[in-house]
Amino acid sequence: MSPDRASASAAPALPPASAGLKGIVIPAVVGSVMVLAAAVLFALLPGELSEARDFQAARPCEEIGGSAAENGDCLATWPATVLTTEARARGEGVAHWATLDQGDEDLPPFRVRPRGEGPVWERLAPGDRVTVATWRAATVWVEAGNERQDATERPGLGPVVRPAVGLALLIVGGALLRASGWAHRRRAVRAPAVRARQITVPMAATAVAVGIAVTAAIMIANVLLALLVAAAGWAVAWAASARLLRPPGVRRLPPGA
Repeated sequence: MSPDRASASAAPALPPASAGLKGIVIPAVVGSVMVLAAAVLFALLPGELSEARDFQAARPCEEIGGSAAENGDCLATWPATVLTTEARARGEGVAHWATLDQGDEDLPPFRVRPRGEGPVWERLAPGDRVTVATWRAATVWVEAGNERQDATERPGLGPVVRPAVGLALLIVGGALLRASGWAHRRRAVRAPAVRARQITVPMAATAVAVGIAVTAAIMIANVLLALLVAAAGWAVAWAASARLLRPPGVRRLPPGA
């Protein structure tokens, strides 16, 4: 064999090292950030769960007598008058605000942000009389006539949204870390070029796992049960993807054939 042929046969079949490292480092960094963000969200979850339980157990101040200052966590209600309403573009949606007068010269007007475009916001106009409910100095809802609409400060959504977002970040971040490790192993052994199904199948499995996790976090009130369902969905999705990517084995003939 000539020296030229020998050097050609010894040349690596992989792309340049910089391109290979980029495909390993970037998924590893992004995946690590996602997993860290998920850990922070889950670390904050117990406090929000405790707050939501306290809010659900709160009794009206009129029922126990006295004011919120005298009774701690009771639910206070009082009348107010609408001064102005406002809608501001926020991201892809609209944030609604109402400025209310408390009817006391010593107390300044304050702003309430209703959640969504519910029945109260749709009918509010300057001069309307409403009933405001507060808990721990936060406005939790506004009533107009027989209609009630929650305010954005009302406890309760955090324990639903936070696990859903945390699980999505954890699953996608874990998939990126897994992809980074897989790419590193392939680069180390100089594996052949990646086939399309080796990318699309894990992506589909990740999407299915995220869908199961988010649905479980939204639909199941018990956080631990939602986490178990999400973990089971993740395991099934990734087991299915591993089976689909497994190279076909050699068929064994029965004894005596």
